[in-house]
Amino acid sequence: MSVYVEPLKLGRRADYTFKMNTVTGRHGWLRLTPAYSLKIVEEIISAHPRAKRVLDPFCGTGTTALTAVYHGRDAVTVDINPFLVWLADVKTRCFSPSDVVRTAEACREVTSIVTRKSVDPWTSPPIHNIQRWWDADTLEYLRLLRAGIDAVAGSDTPVHALLLVAFCRTMIKLSNAAFNHQSMSFKEQQQLRIDLGVDYNSVFTEDVHFVLEGASENPRGSASVLLGDARYVDRYVHVPVDLVVTSPPYANRISYIRELRPYMYWLGFLASGREAGELDWQAIGGTWGIATSRLANWKRPDNRFVSEHLESVIDEIRRAGNPSGAILANYLVKYFDDMWEHFCNLTSVLSPGAEVHYIIGNSKFYNTVVATEHLYAEMLERLGFEQVRCVPVRKRNSKKELIEFDVTGKWRG
Repeated sequence: MSVYVEPLKLGRRADYTFKMNTVTGRHGWLRLTPAYSLKIVEEIISAHPRAKRVLDPFCGTGTTALTAVYHGRDAVTVDINPFLVWLADVKTRCFSPSDVVRTAEACREVTSIVTRKSVDPWTSPPIHNIQRWWDADTLEYLRLLRAGIDAVAGSDTPVHALLLVAFCRTMIKLSNAAFNHQSMSFKEQQQLRIDLGVDYNSVFTEDVHFVLEGASENPRGSASVLLGDARYVDRYVHVPVDLVVTSPPYANRISYIRELRPYMYWLGFLASGREAGELDWQAIGGTWGIATSRLANWKRPDNRFVSEHLESVIDEIRRAGNPSGAILANYLVKYFDDMWEHFCNLTSVLSPGAEVHYIIGNSKFYNTVVATEHLYAEMLERLGFEQVRCVPVRKRNSKKELIEFDVTGKWRG
Protein backbone atom coordinates (compact mmCIF):
# COMPACT_ATOMS: atom_id res chain seq x y z
CA MET A 1 0.00 0.00 0.00
CA SER A 2 1.06 3.65 -0.19
CA VAL A 3 3.98 4.89 1.87
CA TYR A 4 3.39 7.96 4.02
CA VAL A 5 6.19 10.09 5.45
CA GLU A 6 5.68 11.91 8.75
CA PRO A 7 4.13 15.26 7.68
CA LEU A 8 4.96 17.14 10.87
CA LYS A 9 8.61 17.29 9.81
CA LEU A 10 7.71 19.45 6.84
CA GLY A 11 8.12 23.20 6.47
CA ARG A 12 6.20 25.74 4.41
CA ARG A 13 8.90 25.64 1.67
CA ALA A 14 8.24 28.83 -0.29
CA ASP A 15 10.68 27.53 -2.92
CA TYR A 16 8.19 24.74 -3.60
CA THR A 17 5.46 27.24 -4.56
CA PHE A 18 4.88 29.53 -7.55
CA LYS A 19 7.08 32.17 -5.80
CA MET A 20 10.15 30.34 -7.10
CA ASN A 21 8.90 30.90 -10.66
CA THR A 22 8.38 34.68 -10.48
CA VAL A 23 12.11 35.45 -10.65
CA THR A 24 13.10 32.75 -13.13
CA GLY A 25 13.07 33.77 -16.79
CA ARG A 26 10.06 32.71 -18.83
CA HIS A 27 8.54 30.99 -15.81
CA GLY A 28 8.08 34.44 -14.30
CA TRP A 29 6.39 36.10 -17.27
CA LEU A 30 2.97 35.96 -15.59
CA ARG A 31 2.06 35.21 -11.97
CA LEU A 32 -0.98 32.94 -12.05
CA THR A 33 -2.57 30.62 -9.49
CA PRO A 34 -2.39 27.59 -11.84
CA ALA A 35 1.42 27.69 -11.62
CA TYR A 36 3.29 25.34 -9.32
CA SER A 37 6.96 25.29 -8.39
CA LEU A 38 9.47 24.71 -11.17
CA LYS A 39 11.86 23.45 -8.46
CA ILE A 40 9.69 20.38 -7.88
CA VAL A 41 9.58 19.72 -11.62
CA GLU A 42 13.34 20.30 -11.95
CA GLU A 43 14.06 17.73 -9.24
CA ILE A 44 11.79 15.10 -10.74
CA ILE A 45 13.00 15.51 -14.33
CA SER A 46 16.66 15.60 -13.27
CA ALA A 47 16.13 12.32 -11.39
CA HIS A 48 14.92 10.65 -14.62
CA PRO A 49 17.65 11.23 -17.22
CA ARG A 50 16.37 8.43 -19.46
CA ALA A 51 12.88 9.89 -19.73
CA LYS A 52 12.94 11.45 -23.19
CA ARG A 53 9.26 12.36 -23.52
CA VAL A 54 7.51 14.16 -20.66
CA LEU A 55 3.74 14.64 -20.36
CA ASP A 56 1.75 17.16 -18.36
CA PRO A 57 -1.98 16.46 -18.86
CA PHE A 58 -2.88 19.58 -16.83
CA CYS A 59 -0.77 22.20 -18.57
CA GLY A 60 -1.68 25.29 -16.56
CA THR A 61 0.97 27.92 -17.19
CA GLY A 62 3.29 25.42 -18.86
CA THR A 63 5.71 24.92 -15.95
CA THR A 64 6.36 21.24 -16.69
CA ALA A 65 6.64 21.65 -20.45
CA LEU A 66 9.01 24.61 -20.17
CA THR A 67 11.21 22.88 -17.62
CA ALA A 68 11.33 19.72 -19.74
CA VAL A 69 12.40 21.51 -22.93
CA TYR A 70 15.08 23.44 -21.05
CA HIS A 71 16.45 20.02 -20.07
CA GLY A 72 16.49 19.00 -23.72
CA ARG A 73 13.50 16.65 -23.43
CA ASP A 74 10.43 16.52 -25.65
CA ALA A 75 7.29 17.66 -23.91
CA VAL A 76 3.60 17.25 -24.63
CA THR A 77 0.99 19.05 -22.57
CA VAL A 78 -2.79 19.46 -22.64
CA ASP A 79 -5.17 22.03 -21.22
CA ILE A 80 -8.86 22.81 -21.65
CA ASN A 81 -8.30 26.57 -21.34
CA PRO A 82 -7.34 28.21 -24.67
CA PHE A 83 -5.54 31.11 -22.99
CA LEU A 84 -3.29 28.75 -21.01
CA VAL A 85 -2.58 26.78 -24.18
CA TRP A 86 -1.59 30.03 -25.93
CA LEU A 87 0.62 31.10 -23.02
CA ALA A 88 2.40 27.75 -22.69
CA ASP A 89 2.96 27.66 -26.44
CA VAL A 90 4.60 31.09 -26.39
CA LYS A 91 6.70 30.22 -23.35
CA THR A 92 8.11 27.06 -24.96
CA ARG A 93 8.87 28.54 -28.41
CA CYS A 94 12.32 29.33 -29.76
CA PHE A 95 12.82 33.03 -30.61
CA SER A 96 15.55 34.22 -32.96
CA PRO A 97 17.79 37.22 -32.18
CA SER A 98 15.93 39.12 -34.90
CA ASP A 99 12.60 38.36 -33.13
CA VAL A 100 13.98 39.99 -29.99
CA VAL A 101 15.29 43.04 -31.86
CA ARG A 102 12.05 43.50 -33.82
CA THR A 103 9.99 43.25 -30.62
CA ALA A 104 12.07 45.96 -28.94
CA GLU A 105 11.62 48.18 -32.00
CA ALA A 106 7.89 47.43 -32.08
CA CYS A 107 7.62 48.41 -28.42
CA ARG A 108 8.94 51.89 -29.25
CA GLU A 109 6.47 52.19 -32.14
CA VAL A 110 3.57 51.11 -29.94
CA THR A 111 4.33 53.60 -27.17
CA SER A 112 4.64 56.37 -29.76
CA ILE A 113 1.23 55.50 -31.18
CA VAL A 114 -0.29 55.45 -27.71
CA THR A 115 1.24 58.81 -26.82
CA ARG A 116 -0.10 60.40 -30.00
CA LYS A 117 -3.40 58.53 -29.71
CA SER A 118 -3.17 57.79 -33.41
CA VAL A 119 -5.16 54.56 -33.23
CA ASP A 120 -8.76 53.79 -32.37
CA PRO A 121 -8.85 52.31 -28.84
CA TRP A 122 -9.74 48.68 -28.34
CA THR A 123 -13.29 48.08 -27.16
CA SER A 124 -13.46 47.76 -23.39
CA PRO A 125 -13.63 44.08 -22.43
CA PRO A 126 -17.07 43.04 -21.10
CA ILE A 127 -15.80 42.36 -17.58
CA HIS A 128 -18.50 42.76 -14.95
CA ASN A 129 -17.91 45.81 -12.72
CA ILE A 130 -14.80 46.72 -14.72
CA GLN A 131 -14.25 49.88 -12.65
CA ARG A 132 -13.12 47.64 -9.80
CA TRP A 133 -10.21 46.64 -11.98
CA TRP A 134 -9.06 49.93 -13.54
CA ASP A 135 -9.93 53.61 -13.20
CA ALA A 136 -11.04 55.51 -16.31
CA ASP A 137 -7.58 56.86 -17.23
CA THR A 138 -5.87 53.49 -16.84
CA LEU A 139 -8.57 51.74 -18.85
CA GLU A 140 -8.21 54.26 -21.67
CA TYR A 141 -4.45 53.67 -21.73
CA LEU A 142 -4.86 49.91 -21.87
CA ARG A 143 -7.38 50.16 -24.70
CA LEU A 144 -4.93 52.30 -26.70
CA LEU A 145 -2.05 49.98 -25.88
CA ARG A 146 -3.93 46.88 -26.94
CA ALA A 147 -4.93 48.52 -30.22
CA GLY A 148 -1.39 49.78 -30.77
CA ILE A 149 0.04 46.28 -30.47
CA ASP A 150 -2.33 45.01 -33.17
CA ALA A 151 -1.50 47.99 -35.39
CA VAL A 152 2.27 47.49 -35.19
CA ALA A 153 2.67 43.71 -35.07
CA GLY A 154 0.96 41.28 -37.42
CA SER A 155 -1.21 38.67 -35.74
CA ASP A 156 0.27 35.20 -35.15
CA THR A 157 3.82 36.52 -35.31
CA PRO A 158 6.55 36.15 -32.65
CA VAL A 159 6.59 39.92 -32.13
CA HIS A 160 2.84 40.04 -31.57
CA ALA A 161 2.98 37.15 -29.08
CA LEU A 162 5.81 38.66 -27.04
CA LEU A 163 4.14 42.07 -26.92
CA LEU A 164 0.90 40.48 -25.72
CA VAL A 165 2.72 38.71 -22.88
CA ALA A 166 4.15 42.08 -21.84
CA PHE A 167 0.69 43.64 -22.19
CA CYS A 168 -0.71 41.02 -19.79
CA ARG A 169 1.97 41.93 -17.24
CA THR A 170 1.23 45.63 -17.58
CA MET A 171 -2.52 45.17 -17.55
CA ILE A 172 -2.52 43.26 -14.28
CA LYS A 173 0.19 45.46 -12.73
CA LEU A 174 -1.92 48.57 -13.32
CA SER A 175 -5.06 46.91 -12.00
CA ASN A 176 -6.54 46.91 -8.51
CA ALA A 177 -6.12 43.15 -8.24
CA ALA A 178 -4.38 41.79 -5.16
CA PHE A 179 -2.52 38.49 -4.87
CA ASN A 180 -2.03 38.23 -1.13
CA HIS A 181 -4.59 35.44 -0.79
CA GLN A 182 -4.91 31.92 -2.17
CA SER A 183 -6.91 33.32 -5.06
CA MET A 184 -7.08 36.75 -6.63
CA SER A 185 -8.93 39.46 -4.72
CA PHE A 186 -9.21 43.25 -4.82
CA LYS A 187 -7.44 45.81 -2.70
CA GLU A 188 -9.38 47.64 -0.03
CA GLN A 189 -10.79 51.02 -1.00
CA GLN A 190 -8.12 52.89 0.95
CA GLN A 191 -5.44 50.96 -0.95
CA LEU A 192 -6.61 52.10 -4.37
CA ARG A 193 -3.81 53.55 -6.46
CA ILE A 194 -3.62 57.32 -6.67
CA ASP A 195 -0.52 57.42 -8.85
CA LEU A 196 -1.92 60.13 -11.11
CA GLY A 197 1.53 60.89 -12.49
CA VAL A 198 2.53 57.32 -13.31
CA ASP A 199 4.23 56.89 -16.69
CA TYR A 200 2.25 53.99 -18.15
CA ASN A 201 4.48 53.68 -21.20
CA SER A 202 7.51 53.20 -18.95
CA VAL A 203 5.71 50.37 -17.17
CA PHE A 204 4.96 48.66 -20.47
CA THR A 205 8.51 49.19 -21.78
CA GLU A 206 9.95 47.68 -18.62
CA ASP A 207 7.66 44.66 -19.00
CA VAL A 208 8.71 44.20 -22.64
CA HIS A 209 12.37 44.20 -21.62
CA PHE A 210 11.66 41.61 -18.92
CA VAL A 211 9.86 39.37 -21.40
CA LEU A 212 12.67 39.72 -23.94
CA GLU A 213 15.27 38.61 -21.39
CA GLY A 214 13.44 35.30 -21.12
CA ALA A 215 12.80 35.08 -24.86
CA SER A 216 16.57 35.28 -25.46
CA GLU A 217 17.10 32.02 -23.54
CA ASN A 218 15.88 29.33 -25.93
CA PRO A 219 15.13 25.75 -24.85
CA ARG A 220 16.90 22.75 -26.34
CA GLY A 221 13.90 20.44 -26.54
CA SER A 222 10.57 20.80 -28.31
CA ALA A 223 7.07 21.06 -26.90
CA SER A 224 3.64 20.24 -28.23
CA VAL A 225 0.93 22.26 -26.46
CA LEU A 226 -2.57 20.93 -27.16
CA LEU A 227 -6.08 22.18 -26.46
CA GLY A 228 -8.02 19.30 -24.95
CA ASP A 229 -9.76 17.69 -21.99
CA ALA A 230 -7.41 15.88 -19.59
CA ARG A 231 -10.09 13.30 -18.83
CA TYR A 232 -9.59 12.00 -22.37
CA VAL A 233 -5.85 12.51 -22.68
CA ASP A 234 -5.56 9.49 -24.96
CA ARG A 235 -7.43 11.41 -27.67
CA TYR A 236 -4.59 13.92 -27.99
CA VAL A 237 -1.39 12.07 -27.09
CA HIS A 238 -0.50 9.47 -29.71
CA VAL A 239 3.13 8.68 -28.85
CA PRO A 240 4.01 6.85 -25.60
CA VAL A 241 5.47 9.02 -22.83
CA ASP A 242 8.16 8.06 -20.32
CA LEU A 243 7.37 10.44 -17.47
CA VAL A 244 4.29 12.31 -16.24
CA VAL A 245 4.80 15.38 -14.06
CA THR A 246 1.70 17.39 -13.31
CA SER A 247 -0.33 19.28 -10.74
CA PRO A 248 -4.07 18.83 -11.33
CA PRO A 249 -6.69 21.21 -9.95
CA TYR A 250 -7.06 20.70 -6.21
CA ALA A 251 -10.33 19.58 -4.65
CA ASN A 252 -10.92 22.98 -3.07
CA ARG A 253 -13.64 24.69 -5.16
CA ILE A 254 -11.32 27.50 -6.24
CA SER A 255 -12.07 28.61 -9.78
CA TYR A 256 -9.05 29.22 -11.98
CA ILE A 257 -11.30 30.86 -14.54
CA ARG A 258 -12.06 33.67 -12.09
CA GLU A 259 -8.41 34.71 -11.95
CA LEU A 260 -7.79 34.20 -15.66
CA ARG A 261 -10.74 36.31 -16.80
CA PRO A 262 -8.89 39.62 -17.36
CA TYR A 263 -6.25 37.98 -19.53
CA MET A 264 -8.82 36.01 -21.48
CA TYR A 265 -11.08 39.01 -22.13
CA TRP A 266 -8.25 41.32 -23.20
CA LEU A 267 -6.76 38.70 -25.53
CA GLY A 268 -10.10 37.69 -27.03
CA PHE A 269 -10.44 34.20 -25.51
CA LEU A 270 -13.65 35.15 -23.68
CA ALA A 271 -16.61 37.26 -24.79
CA SER A 272 -19.10 36.81 -21.95
CA GLY A 273 -19.52 35.64 -18.38
CA ARG A 274 -21.57 32.70 -19.61
CA GLU A 275 -18.61 31.47 -21.66
CA ALA A 276 -16.47 31.61 -18.51
CA GLY A 277 -19.04 29.55 -16.61
CA GLU A 278 -19.27 26.97 -19.39
CA LEU A 279 -15.49 26.56 -19.41
CA ASP A 280 -15.42 26.17 -15.64
CA TRP A 281 -18.08 23.46 -15.86
CA GLN A 282 -16.02 21.55 -18.42
CA ALA A 283 -12.85 21.75 -16.32
CA ILE A 284 -12.09 19.26 -13.57
CA GLY A 285 -12.97 20.88 -10.27
CA GLY A 286 -14.66 23.88 -11.89
CA THR A 287 -17.37 25.43 -9.72
CA TRP A 288 -17.77 29.07 -10.64
CA GLY A 289 -20.90 30.70 -12.09
CA ILE A 290 -23.28 28.32 -13.85
CA ALA A 291 -21.03 25.41 -12.90
CA THR A 292 -22.11 25.75 -9.27
CA SER A 293 -25.83 25.74 -10.07
CA ARG A 294 -25.46 22.69 -12.32
CA LEU A 295 -23.90 20.67 -9.52
CA ALA A 296 -27.24 20.55 -7.73
CA ASN A 297 -28.75 18.33 -10.46
CA TRP A 298 -25.60 16.52 -11.58
CA LYS A 299 -25.78 12.71 -11.76
CA ARG A 300 -22.84 10.34 -11.50
CA PRO A 301 -21.72 8.55 -14.70
CA ASP A 302 -21.67 4.79 -15.15
CA ASN A 303 -17.86 4.81 -15.06
CA ARG A 304 -17.78 6.11 -11.49
CA PHE A 305 -15.06 5.75 -8.91
CA VAL A 306 -16.20 3.36 -6.18
CA SER A 307 -14.34 3.76 -2.90
CA GLU A 308 -15.37 3.09 0.69
CA HIS A 309 -13.07 5.88 1.86
CA LEU A 310 -14.63 8.40 -0.52
CA GLU A 311 -18.16 7.38 0.42
CA SER A 312 -17.34 7.82 4.10
CA VAL A 313 -15.97 11.33 3.49
CA ILE A 314 -18.96 12.30 1.36
CA ASP A 315 -21.41 11.11 4.00
CA GLU A 316 -19.69 13.27 6.62
CA ILE A 317 -19.83 16.37 4.43
CA ARG A 318 -23.42 15.78 3.32
CA ARG A 319 -24.80 15.27 6.80
CA ALA A 320 -27.43 17.61 8.22
CA GLY A 321 -26.05 20.72 9.85
CA ASN A 322 -23.39 21.48 7.25
CA PRO A 323 -24.43 24.53 5.20
CA SER A 324 -24.18 23.70 1.49
CA GLY A 325 -23.12 20.19 2.46
CA ALA A 326 -25.13 18.57 -0.33
CA ILE A 327 -23.63 20.63 -3.12
CA LEU A 328 -20.11 20.28 -1.68
CA ALA A 329 -20.58 16.53 -1.60
CA ASN A 330 -21.67 16.58 -5.26
CA TYR A 331 -18.64 18.68 -6.11
CA LEU A 332 -16.24 16.22 -4.50
CA VAL A 333 -17.85 13.16 -6.07
CA LYS A 334 -17.70 14.78 -9.51
CA TYR A 335 -14.08 15.79 -8.95
CA PHE A 336 -12.96 12.25 -8.13
CA ASP A 337 -15.11 10.69 -10.87
CA ASP A 338 -13.43 13.06 -13.35
CA MET A 339 -9.97 12.16 -12.06
CA TRP A 340 -10.80 8.46 -12.23
CA GLU A 341 -11.73 8.87 -15.89
CA HIS A 342 -8.45 10.69 -16.45
CA PHE A 343 -6.36 7.94 -14.84
CA CYS A 344 -8.21 5.22 -16.74
CA ASN A 345 -7.44 6.86 -20.08
CA LEU A 346 -3.89 7.85 -19.11
CA THR A 347 -2.65 4.27 -19.04
CA SER A 348 -2.93 3.89 -22.82
CA VAL A 349 -0.37 6.66 -23.46
CA LEU A 350 2.31 5.40 -21.06
CA SER A 351 5.35 3.42 -22.12
CA PRO A 352 6.25 0.34 -20.02
CA GLY A 353 8.00 1.45 -16.84
CA ALA A 354 6.78 5.06 -17.16
CA GLU A 355 6.63 6.91 -13.87
CA VAL A 356 3.90 9.37 -12.86
CA HIS A 357 4.12 12.24 -10.38
CA TYR A 358 0.97 14.08 -9.31
CA ILE A 359 1.61 17.11 -7.10
CA ILE A 360 -1.62 17.47 -5.17
CA GLY A 361 -2.81 18.75 -1.81
CA ASN A 362 -5.45 17.40 0.51
CA SER A 363 -8.47 19.52 1.42
CA LYS A 364 -10.74 20.28 4.33
CA PHE A 365 -14.49 20.90 4.22
CA TYR A 366 -16.02 21.87 7.55
CA ASN A 367 -14.20 19.51 9.95
CA THR A 368 -13.65 16.75 7.41
CA VAL A 369 -10.22 16.26 5.85
CA VAL A 370 -10.38 14.94 2.28
CA ALA A 371 -7.27 12.81 1.75
CA THR A 372 -6.95 13.44 -1.98
CA GLU A 373 -3.50 11.85 -2.01
CA HIS A 374 -4.89 8.61 -0.55
CA LEU A 375 -7.68 8.49 -3.13
CA TYR A 376 -5.22 9.15 -6.00
CA ALA A 377 -3.03 6.31 -4.70
CA GLU A 378 -6.06 4.03 -4.50
CA MET A 379 -6.89 4.79 -8.13
CA LEU A 380 -3.33 4.13 -9.32
CA GLU A 381 -3.07 0.82 -7.48
CA ARG A 382 -6.45 -0.33 -8.75
CA LEU A 383 -5.30 0.32 -12.34
CA GLY A 384 -2.14 -1.74 -11.89
CA PHE A 385 0.54 0.83 -11.05
CA GLU A 386 3.38 -0.44 -8.90
CA GLN A 387 5.52 1.23 -6.23
CA VAL A 388 2.71 3.69 -5.47
CA ARG A 389 3.73 6.20 -2.81
CA CYS A 390 2.42 9.43 -1.30
CA VAL A 391 5.39 11.59 -0.39
CA PRO A 392 4.64 14.80 1.56
CA VAL A 393 6.26 17.83 -0.06
CA ARG A 394 5.36 20.82 2.11
CA LYS A 395 2.85 22.34 4.48
CA ARG A 396 0.38 24.43 2.52
CA ASN A 397 -0.54 26.96 5.21
CA SER A 398 -0.91 27.40 8.95
CA LYS A 399 -3.43 24.55 9.25
CA LYS A 400 -1.32 21.54 10.11
CA GLU A 401 -3.71 19.15 8.33
CA LEU A 402 -3.19 20.71 4.88
CA ILE A 403 -0.22 19.11 3.13
CA GLU A 404 0.97 18.98 -0.48
CA PHE A 405 2.02 15.54 -1.71
CA ASP A 406 3.81 13.94 -4.61
CA VAL A 407 1.68 10.90 -5.50
CA THR A 408 3.89 8.68 -7.59
CA GLY A 409 3.77 5.24 -9.18
CA LYS A 410 5.29 3.17 -11.96
CA TRP A 411 3.30 1.77 -14.87
CA ARG A 412 4.10 -1.90 -15.38
CA GLY A 413 2.74 -1.85 -18.94
